[in-house]
Amino acid sequence: MNTVEILNKFEDVTNHYLHELEGFSMEQLLQKPSEDEWSIGQMYLHLIQSARYMQLGSVEKCRQGGPAVAEAGSCKTEIGQAIFAQGSLPPVRVKVPASPAYTPAQPDSKEQLRDGLNGVLAQMKALEPTLNDIPAQHTAPHPAFGDLTAKEWFAIVEMHYRHHLLQLNRLKG
Repeated sequence: MNTVEILNKFEDVTNHYLHELEGFSMEQLLQKPSEDEWSIGQMYLHLIQSARYMQLGSVEKCRQGGPAVAEAGSCKTEIGQAIFAQGSLPPVRVKVPASPAYTPAQPDSKEQLRDGLNGVLAQMKALEPTLNDIPAQHTAPHPAFGDLTAKEWFAIVEMHYRHHLLQLNRLKG
């Protein structure tokens, strides 16, 4: 798993989101296609918050010495094994019931989203050179993919951003 390549792809997809963001009015960012769907702004916040708090937070758990496993990848689920073999999340819509813990709030401003995207990119750039120092035996659990190493969590950030391009295109109409 080449983390420099992952970082380069992540920078490309982040720049795509930043470019798209400039074309939206606040009204467009807040518009929801239906009551049970997210707005474009909520999707942006989901990407930012998932990366910061779940995915990059899990890299930190691995750095701190997450549960040791017998051999790297030995406790990954079938789904987890499949996404890493493919290098991407499957192109299917995932519907999670609305909840205050999961459903992102509407954004306050375009600046909030721009700063969030740039902040995650800065975190990824700072983190990449340190990944080889985190033992592969140190893992953190993903609810669907099983135990993942720091490098796998790093890769998930880019895969997740790329996965949501489908939602962005659908929401743009």
